[in-house]
Amino acid sequence: MAKGNHSEITEFILLGLTARPELQVVLFILFLFIYSVSAVGNLGLILLIRVSSHLHTPMYFFLSHLAFVDFCVTSTITPNMLINFVQETNVISFHACAIQVYCFISFVNTEMFLLAAMAYDRYVAIGNPLLYTVAMSRRLCMQLVAVPYIYCFTIALFNTIITFRFSYCASNVINHFYCDDIPLLALSCSDTHVKELLIFVFAGFDMICSLLIVIISYVFIIAAILRIRSTEGRLKAFSTCGSHMVAVTIFYGSLIFMYLQPRSNHSLDTDKMTSVFYTIVIPMLNPLIYSLRNKEVKGALRKVMGNSWVVAYLKDLGK
Repeated sequence: MAKGNHSEITEFILLGLTARPELQVVLFILFLFIYSVSAVGNLGLILLIRVSSHLHTPMYFFLSHLAFVDFCVTSTITPNMLINFVQETNVISFHACAIQVYCFISFVNTEMFLLAAMAYDRYVAIGNPLLYTVAMSRRLCMQLVAVPYIYCFTIALFNTIITFRFSYCASNVINHFYCDDIPLLALSCSDTHVKELLIFVFAGFDMICSLLIVIISYVFIIAAILRIRSTEGRLKAFSTCGSHMVAVTIFYGSLIFMYLQPRSNHSLDTDKMTSVFYTIVIPMLNPLIYSLRNKEVKGALRKVMGNSWVVAYLKDLGK
């Protein structure tokens, strides 16, 4: 990102979610609450899985990484947005904007493949329960997590470098509440057709590949569930899978709407509303979807809260 390859713009101005001053305080309180719930939920889930030995299974291994990625996604966006709600001018430096774009692309893409890995894990657990612990070995679980991190962080670096080598000479005002490829391209006076094609190709490849894994896994999962003779067993399996499918549908639906449509069809105001779902709302919902309806997690939480050292620690915090 050498200076000779872009204009002398050193900062961008983010328009935020709304230009109405009377809504700034309300939105600040709302999103502060959502971020607090998201941070406590995701970090608490990671800690609970780590300290509860009976949660040391492939399912919760993937869930802990999903919680970590969700926390990183919302922490990349929300704190800066909250600061901007209480400032008159929402300014972000050129390099801070680049870092935000890189982190956002990295973690959102990683989440897609983690959701695919979780779907595959559920297929093995329901379709081959007797071979589950053998099939989902620790080595395989590590590979299913490590490969998405390496791939997504590499692709994110490539895309970020291209975006910030463009010239931004028309304006430095971004019609969004965070730095993202699409609103940035709208400001560039360079030829961005290749970059737009790359967004479509990479986003399409990542979404289609990960979504295909999810769909194929769930086709086999449903077939396996229908073979269960016990009505109670079928309902329990459907309940577990239903929570995952709700999260997958919301996440992929908003991403597809955002990235897999021609630029001519984009409305930046509509994109902002869509972005709220997968950057702020979904990271808050995932811990609730995957834990509060899970008896094992609730049981582990009650057990941990009942331990004397936890009670003593909480009492010390209150002093």
